[in-house]
Amino acid sequence: MKYRVIGDTMPAVEIMFDAPGESMYTQSGGMAWMTDGVEMTTNTKGGLMKGLGRMFAGESLFMATYRAQRPGAMIAFASTVAGRILPVDVSATGGMICQKGAFLCAEDGVDLNITLTKKLSSGMFGGEGFILQDISGHGMVFLEIDGDMVEKELQPGEVLKVDTGNVVAFDRSVRYEIETVKGLGNIFFGGEGLFLTKLTGPGKVILQTQNVAEFAGRIARFIPTSGN
Repeated sequence: MKYRVIGDTMPAVEIMFDAPGESMYTQSGGMAWMTDGVEMTTNTKGGLMKGLGRMFAGESLFMATYRAQRPGAMIAFASTVAGRILPVDVSATGGMICQKGAFLCAEDGVDLNITLTKKLSSGMFGGEGFILQDISGHGMVFLEIDGDMVEKELQPGEVLKVDTGNVVAFDRSVRYEIETVKGLGNIFFGGEGLFLTKLTGPGKVILQTQNVAEFAGRIARFIPTSGN
């Protein structure tokens, strides 16, 4: 297969299949457009328990698989918010850990599983849930970046503290924890919430400049309620 990322503000990735049998999968409803010659099937992809695990990670229970019936068939998957689409060759990287919502689509050889942070408190209080997504296998996966992308290469022992909603993905070698903001004044008046994500190297970290949860919260303030 071949691919190209198109668009700047709300990008999409177009997949051009080279041969019959090549396939891509995504969450239900993730497809934007496609040509004739692509067959769609919907299932839990890996069984019911694996599907339920994806639900806890913020994805859908069912996955839609799109399989080419002839050479030259094309399908596109579009981002849901303004930002960019990041292609990742899982075979070359050895896999990554991603936050929920980062997964857009992948080749059939890519496995999408759930993984738990080592500390239960990280999930219960970290704001993004203690279940993350483990991407492994072989082939291409496409991640959705909200806003602009920033890459950091952490050295052994180097620490980066991030608002949890700004974390997209990181290498398996990076340690992930949740740290409590210190000081009552910072907690009540700092405006950054109670917790920060603590990432410790070595390894690559991918960040996004927009936190969709915070953005949605600001928009919600302007939505009239039934009482108004």
